[in-house]
Amino acid sequence: MKNNIGSTDKIIRLALAIIVGLLYYNDLINGTLALILGTMACVLFITSFISFCPLYTLIGVNTCENKSAK
Repeated sequence: MKNNIGSTDKIIRLALAIIVGLLYYNDLINGTLALILGTMACVLFITSFISFCPLYTLIGVNTCENKSAK
């Protein structure tokens, strides 16, 4: 599995996941919207830590600075 997520992309993904978590915690989102955004936030959080996004592989995107990633 090659890394395809760069550091800027990781920061953006983590920030979005944290924002969704805070919105849910402060009860600004609930119901179906909270479930959908919560699921998306979990995916963003996990992919930022493993530095790999399967969707990026499918569409041929690579935001990793090192083009010869491991």
